[in-house]
Amino acid sequence: MMAPRASEGVMKKVRFTEEQMVKILREADQAPVIEVAKKHGVSDATIYAWRKRYGQLEPADVKRLRHLEQENAKLKKLVAERDLEIDLMKEIAAKKW
Repeated sequence: MMAPRASEGVMKKVRFTEEQMVKILREADQAPVIEVAKKHGVSDATIYAWRKRYGQLEPADVKRLRHLEQENAKLKKLVAERDLEIDLMKEIAAKKW
């Protein structure tokens, strides 16, 4: 039996929340990355990838970042919808003359 491929719609399981990832990163700041990785059952490459994404953030900062990203996505959607409405109104106005 073959394992399903990522392209077949199976999502990768997330073992750690973003806050937990940041806490592990703070541990890795104090101790060797290899030891911290082994302690938490992840590879050292995973910790480096997390560090690249979350850098010097604290756990509370991650929640704020996630909230801001969600808010930004909503605002972008609103702007895109408004732009479509404006374009449609321009087309309607152009046809009347």
